[in-house]
Amino acid sequence: MSDSSNGRAIVIAAVLVSLSIIGGSFFVADSLERATAQIERATDALENLPVAAAPGAPPRRPSGPDPAREYKIELGSAPVRGKSNAKVTIVEWSDFQCPFCNRVGPTLEQIEKEYGDSVRIAFKHLPLDIHPEARGAHAAAEAAHRQGKFWAMHDRIFANQRDLRVETLEGYAKEIGLDLDRYRKDVASADVRKAIEADLEQAQKLGVTGTPAFFINGRNLSGAQPFPNFKRVIDEALEAKG
Repeated sequence: MSDSSNGRAIVIAAVLVSLSIIGGSFFVADSLERATAQIERATDALENLPVAAAPGAPPRRPSGPDPAREYKIELGSAPVRGKSNAKVTIVEWSDFQCPFCNRVGPTLEQIEKEYGDSVRIAFKHLPLDIHPEARGAHAAAEAAHRQGKFWAMHDRIFANQRDLRVETLEGYAKEIGLDLDRYRKDVASADVRKAIEADLEQAQKLGVTGTPAFFINGRNLSGAQPFPNFKRVIDEALEAKG
């Protein structure tokens, strides 16, 4: 067995041990968010552990996007909040069941207030496998996008992130004025599924594995970073635009 395989086996074993420890520590519903957060932190840390390379093998590339590189990000049909001529475009890969994606919401609102028409925000789907209810929520949001109500659905989902039941999401669809027959068809449609898969594939090509992940005029900023960290990259992008 290669050193790389041994390293991967160790990572998997460590994740299982972490899950066992965390699972035994959280018994009440109020602690679910803390449990999820700890699992994600443990997983992210383990994914970034160095794996020994075989003798003579080339050095491994660092995991994740290079924050010093400017990537070309295709928006496609992604929902966008802000003016099309904004100097700065922030593309977010997000997961509706991820607590960190929820926590970064106020920071994004602060960015919109401070920078106004200079910044626009685009949303990309990245439901993680560790969040079993995420895909249903993303399908609901994408179905709402088909009727021009993505952000209304987005805000309702994050406002009550712990309840992502089908009937709850359908209740949101009714509240925001969607055609329910069309909504139900779109949620179950191959077209909506393909849109979500396309965002997942794009994230994979960019090296994005966790949420939230941001690209600010193509430059990567990972995680629920505080406002000053966003401000630094945004100001640099604005300065580059002149």
